Amino acid sequence: MLIALIARDKPGALEIRKANRESHLAYIDATGVVNQAGPLLDDAEQMIGSLVILDVADMAAAQDWADNDPYAKAGLFESVELIPWKRVIGG
Repeated sequence: MLIALIARDKPGALEIRKANRESHLAYIDATGVVNQAGPLLDDAEQMIGSLVILDVADMAAAQDWADNDPYAKAGLFESVELIPWKRVIGG
């Protein structure tokens, strides 16, 4: 099941993002369920959130992944949405 995780950073939290980026990327690598991912950007191309496509068994597994993401544990996000997603175009 593909789930889109859309997270918005708290205002002024860029330093939290930068400080936890290495742990976040290691978590992505270690869990093996991330299909695609990247930061959301503002008009100045500064990171303001995340879009992560998870390939998991169910919504509970997606929630567990989201709860244990180092970014979430560091308090980076103002909001997180988990939405079932259907790939139509792309690999």
